[in-house]
Amino acid sequence: MKDQNCVALMIGRGGSSLKNKNVLPVLGKPLLHYPAVAAQGSKYIGRCFTSSDDTLILETAEQDGFKPIMRPDELASDTAQSSDAVFHALDVIESESPVKYLVLLHANVGTITSAMIDDCLSILMENPELSSVIPAHYHDEYHPYRASFINGDGLLDPVLPPGGKVSANRQDLPKAVFFDHSFWAINLDVVRSEGLGDGPWPCMGKTIRPYIGEGCFDVHTLEDIARTEEWLRTHAE
Repeated sequence: MKDQNCVALMIGRGGSSLKNKNVLPVLGKPLLHYPAVAAQGSKYIGRCFTSSDDTLILETAEQDGFKPIMRPDELASDTAQSSDAVFHALDVIESESPVKYLVLLHANVGTITSAMIDDCLSILMENPELSSVIPAHYHDEYHPYRASFINGDGLLDPVLPPGGKVSANRQDLPKAVFFDHSFWAINLDVVRSEGLGDGPWPCMGKTIRPYIGEGCFDVHTLEDIARTEEWLRTHAE
């Protein structure tokens, strides 16, 4: 049942290396139309909003029933943190009425469905101790234990402390998951009681359950538009 305390918030900035990427045509519709439709099709989400510094994004999303929230300039720079934009938008939304469940959408991600959103919300509602349920995927060939940083001399330093032993066999390593850049289902009551979570997205809280899938992707290039179109053809609900 749709609930006014369950809210979708789509975020997207105007500035990008791919001009107007959030509204580029994908199968004849603006890219942001697809996350918007997925949220509107949820059996739980009762209200929908968009936070952006770009009037074109706000006006396009409004056509899909998302109320606009103009983001201040200090939250729209290349160094601005997405969680800060989320909290700003929540202040605006909750000036009308409280929010318990928040589904955070990214305007440049079309590779989600209503069923995925409802799965995550159902898990969140059935497990009130969780702060969030986040789509995630395995990517063993890029396991963080195998990663390195480039130091000041241009050489590689391992992420693990010096002397740390890492097996060359992937099956010997603990399973690592990576968040999809797709959507986040959040129980704000738990997040607030926990005092927010760790970086880089403290708005997720600290008690996070992964929703394992095949991985979604966000659009940064024209090639990503083509990949999104292929995904949509394959996963049409």
